[in-house]
Amino acid sequence: MAKENKKGVLYIIPTPIGNLKDITLRALDVLASVDLIACEDTRTAGMLLKLLGLPKKDFISYYDSVEESKSDLVVDKLLAGLNVGLISESGTPLISDPGYKLVQKCIDLGIEIVSLPGATAFVPALVISGLPVHNFKFFGFPPKKKGYKKFLEKVANEESTSVVYVSCHSLLKFLEDFITFAGETRKICLVRELTKMNEEVLRGSLGEVFRELSQNRSKIRGEIVLIIEGKVG
Repeated sequence: MAKENKKGVLYIIPTPIGNLKDITLRALDVLASVDLIACEDTRTAGMLLKLLGLPKKDFISYYDSVEESKSDLVVDKLLAGLNVGLISESGTPLISDPGYKLVQKCIDLGIEIVSLPGATAFVPALVISGLPVHNFKFFGFPPKKKGYKKFLEKVANEESTSVVYVSCHSLLKFLEDFITFAGETRKICLVRELTKMNEEVLRGSLGEVFRELSQNRSKIRGEIVLIIEGKVG
């Protein structure tokens, strides 16, 4: 219900990346209490609420290609006094997902933003990688076309540990292309299907991991996080 002369609150709510038990008690409370939810896919969000035993909510479809226009719509709801929850398909919103423009607009308009801690893929992948975690850089997904080679070069020249998200469909090509910039001996940790039944971790050199996956393509499935050793010397 809208609150007279009072702005609503934008809640940034992480959701499980695979295992529903990773939802936090606080996230459950907030999802149950907000007036509406902005989400990438209303069908997926509706199913999530049902699986979590939460009441139905009104949704605003909020994904990359409509982020600008839908940010204005969400802001209007917040200015009207409604509390809004922002969720992504899985994990923490804004981390390789929409939400940045909405947060910027809320800051400009003095709308309160509350970010809940919770699930995100790269943190558990990083801490089990066996590579240095005291200093790392998150690169997210590589560009599909423009800027792809520059992306590879940046990661190859990064001296701290790098975090890269790669789709299963482009994994082998990415590894093969990256080897031309970084060589075969750079250490890497590949983590796929985190928190799910088929979770798997592969550690080794770039060349070793590339050859193993080339010979066992059945392993190339699901969500993939690459943790890459920094450049030495």
